[in-house]
Amino acid sequence: MRSFRHSFTVDAEISRVWDFYTDIGHLKIISPPELHLRLVKSTHTVLVEGSEVWLAGRLITESRWHSRITSLKPYEYVDEMLTGRFKIWKHVHGFRALDDKTTEVIDEIDFELPYGLLGKCFEGYVLRRLERAFAYRMNATQRAMEKTR
Repeated sequence: MRSFRHSFTVDAEISRVWDFYTDIGHLKIISPPELHLRLVKSTHTVLVEGSEVWLAGRLITESRWHSRITSLKPYEYVDEMLTGRFKIWKHVHGFRALDDKTTEVIDEIDFELPYGLLGKCFEGYVLRRLERAFAYRMNATQRAMEKTR
């Protein structure tokens, strides 16, 4: 299993950042255009523990995945892939108030690719794609928070 961690700060109070990230519509705003991400279905428009989400997009080829929010508490939630391209995908979304007007957004992902040793050969590629995607997410989040001031 491999891990990926990314964090950044945004000039917004934690409750605004939390409301943005727990609204399912945030995915369209923060997802890089090259992923062609589409929300197929969601059990909730605002995430709660147990919410399920079905997405489609382009990883290498057209892909579909199904995730569930397995834990949700104030300023942290976990989504885990039930079906999709990964053997294991667990994404912890954390939010920490640094002061009244600044929030740290923390993403921690544990993943495992299928296909044993062959899958391990592609872990570096996945890590590079995650780095690019989360750099985009950082900029998109910061722009979104600026617009809603």
